[in-house]
Amino acid sequence: MIDSMRDEARALFDVAVAAADPAAAVQRALAEVPLDEGRIWLIAVGKAARAMAGAALEGLGARVAGALVVTNAENAKPLAGAEVYVAGHPVPDAGGLRAGAAVEAMLAGAGAGDVVLALISGGGSALLPAPVDGVTLEDKAEASRVMLGAGLDITEMNSVRQHLSRLKGGGFLRAAAPARVVALILSDVIGDDLRVIASGPTVAPIARRAEVRAMLEARGVWSRMPEAVRAALSRPEQGLALPVAENRLIGSNAMSVAAMVRAARGVVWEEALVGDVAKASDMLVARMRGAGPGRVLAFCGGETTVVLRGDGAGGRNQELALRVAAGMDGVSRPWVFLSGGTDGRDGPTEAAGGLVDGGTLARIAAAGGDWAALLNNNDSNRALSLAGDLLVSGGTGTNVADVQIIIMG
Repeated sequence: MIDSMRDEARALFDVAVAAADPAAAVQRALAEVPLDEGRIWLIAVGKAARAMAGAALEGLGARVAGALVVTNAENAKPLAGAEVYVAGHPVPDAGGLRAGAAVEAMLAGAGAGDVVLALISGGGSALLPAPVDGVTLEDKAEASRVMLGAGLDITEMNSVRQHLSRLKGGGFLRAAAPARVVALILSDVIGDDLRVIASGPTVAPIARRAEVRAMLEARGVWSRMPEAVRAALSRPEQGLALPVAENRLIGSNAMSVAAMVRAARGVVWEEALVGDVAKASDMLVARMRGAGPGRVLAFCGGETTVVLRGDGAGGRNQELALRVAAGMDGVSRPWVFLSGGTDGRDGPTEAAGGLVDGGTLARIAAAGGDWAALLNNNDSNRALSLAGDLLVSGGTGTNVADVQIIIMG
């Protein structure tokens, strides 16, 4: 029974990923958005950039005057008609710096009669660094490491990144002016706030600099930020009005969760499973332990955060899966739990997440591991590897945050 339940969970994860297919989403959107005038300059940024750009190039053909794709190494493959740049994620690198310069150069060449087609997906924030004056790539990378280690959520992190970049928080729009900007956006953010996705290159910033400083102080990380970052966040506000963009949401986590519900007639437990991973797991375990008799098939969507206390390898999905396995220890009723990133990558590992059941802890112990010690060291990847419970999909070419699947007999 457990094997068939695990197979079902894995198949439903594939349904969620397929529902976020970036090429199909772009094709649908282009059929609805008239792009009749001038030259088209295509700029695709994010983990789904290559697939999105490929669909746009196929649909627009010779009307595209130039195309740039900026994505992570896993999804970076040659694309006819486009220059493909490989950039670092989740910590920005020199590849992203080169990509940012190329994007700015293309935007500078767009004229009043042209269209800039921006194809934006999750991961774009780290992939496209364009540091403001006085801030180096190393400063931005260190700021990202500090924020990730402190467990800041994506909205908090991107509110900082916007004020450290020439392209984020509407900077892309300023660089593209006076060209018309049409943005097709695949959301990896729960709630689909366009200001947060890829740090909002085509929308206004999330918060003012003073509000960002106050948030970092409240979270206890202001003093740990590089001096140049603190200086940049202390400058006066720009106060300049943004040009107008046409922003269209074409895919999201909610759409992927809905696809799983349609495929299997399950129910949604949490549409926004966010916040600290320990609290999220406690909630899920309580609900699983309290579930009534009969088959249970439930789904969640979201993106939790992990506070780093050790030096192990893992990510929010792997840690959530391990914590659920620990919380369900001793429950005799058959159950499985899957938590996976729709991009196919969870933290700095080759896994998308974890797929656990009532035998997970015993398998870890039989392989010579101590699950509690590994968890305390943030080494969920090692623990789940020992159990044979890593969820491995490879890079999916899309990114709409995380999904969770609960099946109980």
